[in-house]
Amino acid sequence: MSEESLPDVDRPDRDDVRPEHADALPEYAERVLEVAELVPPGRVMTYGDVAEWLEEGGPRQVGRVMALYGGAVPWWRVVRADGVLLPGHELRALECYRAEGTPLKEASRAAEGHLPRLDMRRARWDGGERAQGHT
Repeated sequence: MSEESLPDVDRPDRDDVRPEHADALPEYAERVLEVAELVPPGRVMTYGDVAEWLEEGGPRQVGRVMALYGGAVPWWRVVRADGVLLPGHELRALECYRAEGTPLKEASRAAEGHLPRLDMRRARWDGGERAQGHT
């Protein structure tokens, strides 16, 4: 991408066009994080579930938001659809799942690292009664 094709707000020589709240979260990121905070302890939503809830974006966009900004919310409750624990954060997430009573499937002896997976059939949350206020 050439410098000419970048939006003006990304050019340091154009301070006059910078947004007023440059350090504020993008609106989509705020919405993703709000959904993550709704997921009750012991339950999970997939990246795709969150995108579907918001009726915007997709699993990759939600995953990107969670990777960049998810540390301030219960990030372990927004997961991959296959139930595999987040690479690099498996032990921390597992500690949270066990503390919250999130349903897990114990790992087989052949599983890498012998780590359990989430039991998606039992742990997945669809919004339930709290979804009533969603528009």
